[in-house]
Amino acid sequence: MTASALNDAIVLDKLRAVRKTVAISIPVNMLLGVAALAVAIHAGKGAAGALWFSFSLAINITRLLFCRYPIGNDRREPGEATGARASRRALSVGRHLTLHCVFAFLSGFAWALIPFLCDGYTTPETVFYLAVVCGITAGAVTHGFAYAVIPIVFITPPLVSLIGCLLYSGGYDRNWLAATVLLYLLALIRGSRVGEELVDNQSRLKNEATFLSRSLETANHRITLFARDMRERATHDDLTGLLNRRGFAEVLVSRGQTGQETLSEGAARRDEHVAGRHFLLLFDLDGFKTINDAFGHKTGDMILVEVAGRLRAYLPADTPLARLGGDEFAALVDLPAGDAGPEAIAKDLIAAIAAPFARLPAGRIGVSIGICECDDDNLDTLLVAADVALYAAKNTGRNRFRIFDEALRRRAQMTRDIERDLAAAMAQQALTMWYQPIMAENGTRVDTLEALVRWQHPAHGFIPPMELVAVSALSGLSGDLLRYILREITEMVALLRQNGFDDVRVAMNVSPREMTQMSVDELVISEFKALGLPLSMLEIEITEEVAIDPAAVKGKLDRLTQAGVRLAIDDFGTGYSSLSALQSLPIHRVKIDRGLIHSIAASPERQALVDAVLHVSKSFGFEVVGEGVETPEDQATLEELGCPLMQGYALSRPRPREEIVGWMESGRKAGPANEELAP
Repeated sequence: MTASALNDAIVLDKLRAVRKTVAISIPVNMLLGVAALAVAIHAGKGAAGALWFSFSLAINITRLLFCRYPIGNDRREPGEATGARASRRALSVGRHLTLHCVFAFLSGFAWALIPFLCDGYTTPETVFYLAVVCGITAGAVTHGFAYAVIPIVFITPPLVSLIGCLLYSGGYDRNWLAATVLLYLLALIRGSRVGEELVDNQSRLKNEATFLSRSLETANHRITLFARDMRERATHDDLTGLLNRRGFAEVLVSRGQTGQETLSEGAARRDEHVAGRHFLLLFDLDGFKTINDAFGHKTGDMILVEVAGRLRAYLPADTPLARLGGDEFAALVDLPAGDAGPEAIAKDLIAAIAAPFARLPAGRIGVSIGICECDDDNLDTLLVAADVALYAAKNTGRNRFRIFDEALRRRAQMTRDIERDLAAAMAQQALTMWYQPIMAENGTRVDTLEALVRWQHPAHGFIPPMELVAVSALSGLSGDLLRYILREITEMVALLRQNGFDDVRVAMNVSPREMTQMSVDELVISEFKALGLPLSMLEIEITEEVAIDPAAVKGKLDRLTQAGVRLAIDDFGTGYSSLSALQSLPIHRVKIDRGLIHSIAASPERQALVDAVLHVSKSFGFEVVGEGVETPEDQATLEELGCPLMQGYALSRPRPREEIVGWMESGRKAGPANEELAP
């Protein structure tokens, strides 16, 4: 509570106290006036007494009526005037107190005229009038202690009038009586001041306690609202209003679906009399990242909100629906017994999402759906299964769905086996590094060798690098795998230098998660310096998601580039960043994702997008690599567009360390036109 607000509250309390005391003391004042009138009539001064009484009565009635006048403050007590009309007539607290002082002075002035009824306190009635004046002034101080100015302006006129009359009439005893009255006046003034200070303190304590109580109530209310809001924020997506990943999981648990109880058991327990099938659907938008990059985040957010609305409109109202993150959504759908299955729902949802969006060309946004039936799997396994199905659906193209089946189950089993065996494979040096060149000068010169980790699993055969990296992250082995790869890369750098390829860099892939959570800069710099290898021969590729929170990694990237390491953004065009967002990072190179390069020769739209990236990158000073060049036609198209660097099977396949160095040696000896070196 501010000092100003506290002072206003105290003054308002004073006014209310004044109104109450005036209402009590004015009737006494009137009765004493009647007594004074009676004495005046008895003394033969009836006309003067009546005139005096009329004046005093008018002032007292005015004071009583003014106590009912509305106060210009919303904190009114019962009995105070209310309503719009009263509010328009209301006076401020300060004006009220000022007018009360004026009326108190006029009332006191009326009593100051008592000498006209007793010839200046010289008649036999003097004792009566002295007693009345002293009594009424003492009573004014007793009842008017809340606001000292009011009793002071009331008692001063009659007592000063009394002192003047006593001094005027003269005489030893009257002079001493005048002095006594003066002392009496000063004592009453002092008493009024002290009384007001006591009221101030009591009012301050009361208002502070009231404010504290109200503050506690307000704080408790705000905490309740805050907790409710935090709960809402913790379980719901801010953008779409759907459940988020945590909220979705909590809803499933609340429906009896826990890690110990299977989903089908939970569904059966919820409704023992209705047999049905229950499916988890995972949705991932097709083309969203490209649109987000091309049209901006505002358009991307509009699409996400619209997609959420379309899903909510199509699915039953009680269907748990969530946005798990990015452009991924999930729903738990219950199908009645005898229903055809989730295929019809998936097709309808794909059609609903594929409908044109405002301000976007038709067909730019689609959706892929992974479906898993809730049979004997617990929740964690179900989510993994649906994600595997979604991944499989996306691999077959846009606007597709895939139901988790036996083939995908075997793939999921492979993932679990990889997670189980990866640590032992690294300990046994079972992982090998293959290298695919990034070619410059229209495919005639090796610029960089991208390191790709490979593993021949004893049960599942060749494990793709991306899957290996993903599984290592899930199993907490990212750090060990990164160190393993770094050791292999340092051996490759040493081999390149030994064979005179000092101008060829080696590129290693680092995920944004690894860059954020690990001291990649310290690890890389210390490893290369310990072996005496130049950091200028190393390039680190990191996906564009790093641009979403550049502050988290910028310091590490700056230290790496200052040490000589070059940085490249991999898979550009698949995430949420734009080229302008990358300006804040020390990036040297941008690698256009293979999704934009594949079949570019037959796609004017992709050609336009790549051409735009080339021109903007040039203005930003970024080198551009087209990755995923699989056909001579795509290579020729990129050359026509002026793409300076290319990578893909049309140029060279990945090879083991010794083989790729031998391939480069053969190319150096035979020249770039040697057809035998064609991949």
